[in-house]
Amino acid sequence: MNAKNKKKTPSLLGSLDWLTIFIYLVLLALGWMSVCGASYDYDQAGNILDFSSRSGMQIVWIGTSLLLALLITMLDDRIFESLSYIIYLGFLVLLLATPFLAHDIKGSLSWIKIGSFSIQPAEFAKFGVALCLAKVMSIYGFDVRNWRDLIIGIALIVLPMGLIVMQKETGSALVYSALFLVLYREGMPGSILFTAISAVVYFVVGVRFADEPLWGIEQMSLGHGLVMLLIQVFTVGFMMTYTKSSSKGEGRKASSSRRNLIGTLLLVDAAAMLFAKYVYPCNAVWAMVVANGLLVFYLLYLSLRERMMSYLLIALFTLGSIGFFYSTHFVLNNVLEPHQQTRIRVLLGLEDDPRGAGYNVIQAKIAIGSGGLKGKGFLNGTQTKLKYVPEQDTDFIFCTVGEEEGFIGCAVVLLLFLTLILRLLHLAERQPYTFGRVYGYCVLSIFLFHVFINVGMVLGLTPVIGIPLPFFSYGGSSLWGFTILLFSFLRIDAGRDRMQR
Repeated sequence: MNAKNKKKTPSLLGSLDWLTIFIYLVLLALGWMSVCGASYDYDQAGNILDFSSRSGMQIVWIGTSLLLALLITMLDDRIFESLSYIIYLGFLVLLLATPFLAHDIKGSLSWIKIGSFSIQPAEFAKFGVALCLAKVMSIYGFDVRNWRDLIIGIALIVLPMGLIVMQKETGSALVYSALFLVLYREGMPGSILFTAISAVVYFVVGVRFADEPLWGIEQMSLGHGLVMLLIQVFTVGFMMTYTKSSSKGEGRKASSSRRNLIGTLLLVDAAAMLFAKYVYPCNAVWAMVVANGLLVFYLLYLSLRERMMSYLLIALFTLGSIGFFYSTHFVLNNVLEPHQQTRIRVLLGLEDDPRGAGYNVIQAKIAIGSGGLKGKGFLNGTQTKLKYVPEQDTDFIFCTVGEEEGFIGCAVVLLLFLTLILRLLHLAERQPYTFGRVYGYCVLSIFLFHVFINVGMVLGLTPVIGIPLPFFSYGGSSLWGFTILLFSFLRIDAGRDRMQR
């Protein structure tokens, strides 16, 4: 009776998610066609399968990736969790050693040469960070809403980012920031995510409008004024959200105090602007800075009086916002590399550099636009064949899709990536264990970041930070790295119905 009632364990082949594998294979095929189109040379017609060409070499990378995928699926799914710490520490050591072992390639110290091949450890380290983060967050009692546990999770992400920045690979380091979405999914307070978004808003608004006068007054910066106003709005918004009283009477009193606070801030801002406009031309933005400083002291006072930690945290947000904003110009002009500064200014429309930082994006847009609705056809693109687009088979390979396959081809590729990400979301949510769910979200977050930023920078919507398009960009490091990430998760997912450990 027990034997009859015992649930039959599905086979490995039956447990694998074949829809995801099918999408993976289709993307590989389309990616190879794009590499052919991007690297094709009229002088080498008919040699797309030659291993001396990039299209031929990409076949080698694809073949080894398929072999790698097969090997991963043959592993026991428990091995990923048991070796997670070792893999993470191994990659940390490798990232630390990379600047001393790497060859300088266009100012980057992130590539290690092994014979005639080069590998980029940062592409593989994402796998180790994802595994370790999943392992730590699956420990009994771990709660990302606890500050101690949250700091541990953030440290696991930030540490490899710092090591990659030391390699002068800021773009690759930024990819790891996608893992903060995983922390949010697992319970990290939304206020932390909002704080990060606020920092981006401060930077963009402050830098973009820094040199524009406010209300026609040359002494006042529109960017600085807008940021100070945003800090006030965000601070009051935090107070209204996180300092609600349980008592109705106290709640009405608190609401009245907040309305008075808003009115006072607006009155100070308006008075300072009117004074600068009609009485004496001066930088009235400093009045807003002082008002925000007094707001910090007021929040500290409320924290002591009400004995509420929320007021203290909001005060730290306000103070941190002011400090961050006034450090942005220093970071932009003194910390970032000159080419990074130029790329940001070009993206924000502060300067034109059609022959320098803006050249890649301009040519990529021309290539995509020339494709029209249906494209020029396979190997018939002129912008890419004539090598107008630099890095057209790596970071800017999406423009090849646009030129040869047109709008329809671009839409198909983006729909495939969207389907893949949504499928990964489904697989992550059906995991019975925290480890599998967290690792799945790590994988989909990394894929989402790569697709969004890569396509965005080709279209001129995001900064050019030099990251590949998954399964499309030429090279073995990125292709192997994405394959390891994806198939490790598929193997973990295939073991979901196994008896509980």
